[in-house]
Amino acid sequence: MRVAVIGAGIIGVAAAHALLDEGHVVDLIDREGIAAGTSQGNAGWIAHVDIMPLASPKVWRNLPAWAFDPLGPLSIRPAYLPKLLPWLARFISASRPSRIEASVQAIAALNGRALPAWERRLDGLGLEGHLRRKGLLSIWDDKAAFEAARPLLARQRAMGIPVEELDQRALQALEPALGSRVIAGALYGTGCHVSDPRDLTLALGYAALDRGATARQFGAVALKPQADAIAIRTSMDSIALYDRVVVAAGAWSKPLAASLGDAIPLDTERGYNVTLPAGRLGLTRPVMFEGKGFVTTPLDTGDRIGGSVEFGGLDAAPNYKRVDAILSRLRRFLPDADLSGGTRWMGFRPSIPDSLPVIGRAAREPRVVYAFGHAHHGLTQAAATAEIVADLIADRRPTIDIAPYSPKRFAERF
Repeated sequence: MRVAVIGAGIIGVAAAHALLDEGHVVDLIDREGIAAGTSQGNAGWIAHVDIMPLASPKVWRNLPAWAFDPLGPLSIRPAYLPKLLPWLARFISASRPSRIEASVQAIAALNGRALPAWERRLDGLGLEGHLRRKGLLSIWDDKAAFEAARPLLARQRAMGIPVEELDQRALQALEPALGSRVIAGALYGTGCHVSDPRDLTLALGYAALDRGATARQFGAVALKPQADAIAIRTSMDSIALYDRVVVAAGAWSKPLAASLGDAIPLDTERGYNVTLPAGRLGLTRPVMFEGKGFVTTPLDTGDRIGGSVEFGGLDAAPNYKRVDAILSRLRRFLPDADLSGGTRWMGFRPSIPDSLPVIGRAAREPRVVYAFGHAHHGLTQAAATAEIVADLIADRRPTIDIAPYSPKRFAERF
């Protein structure tokens, strides 16, 4: 079949390969081109060890302190609050214990397949050299916060995720650049990151083109089912016809779903980062600074420091004071690091209130498959999502239950 994949970020290019495996004719459609959007600037983690949604006890525990800091780890631009209220209502609903547990199970199911799916894809294309298997490290500077995290560490172990608790002495032996305020850590030995998220997305995109996919640069405005095709109305006021369509346009997917009658509670978490010359931080593996809202990653292209969650929509100008705030917090942990200069960036994480992506057929049009809303797990879940997409296009039953990710789950009010 002739299949359009709308969105040439990491989800889209991974889906393109899964569809090419099936012999389909694939067009990669993006208004800016391959790896031009959010996928180019993330932290580069394949965080398959994560199991917790954003609506989690950890976030609610820190929320009182964060809410009063306009440059803190989680903030809402006041002018955007009225537009965000419906999303927040669903977020609060998703914070109920039963809903959190359901999200944990669904995240674990998808993330548990994430790394094997990536290994299959990269090995098959000869791109396995993009993986960096150095583990992922979480650190704490507060004993009470670390003790509060121990039940989660135990839960991860029970799910088969290897995690080693480290005291201050072991941490400083592992990462000597960390200052004395760090008192405890957790090392996820099977965690990994990539060379650079932009480089990986480009490599996958170019490999798809080499395999016969076609890149088409225009915006997709709306989808209109016809008797024998799905029509894509473009930003050039033209129509393109396809047998099947995959919507993987990240934060820009909501209006496309709406054109088919699906009201998806998708919003954007604006994430910020700065990339310094490689080696500046003196860290050898990715580090999560627990309770501080940021991470660091030693990418091949530079040391990246980023994170934070800002709700402000797609149109507001970046507030790079948020980067300054992240660096200020980082200085407390890396007293000897040179944090000057660097390249600053802001991107749009496509976020759903229950922290689960939307993967499944459009409610009224089975020829359209959704694959968006992965928020912080886009890179992590891309290869596994692509395999599900290929199953759905082929009318096969996926290897996991995809009901938790269905767009139909939003039909109920809360």
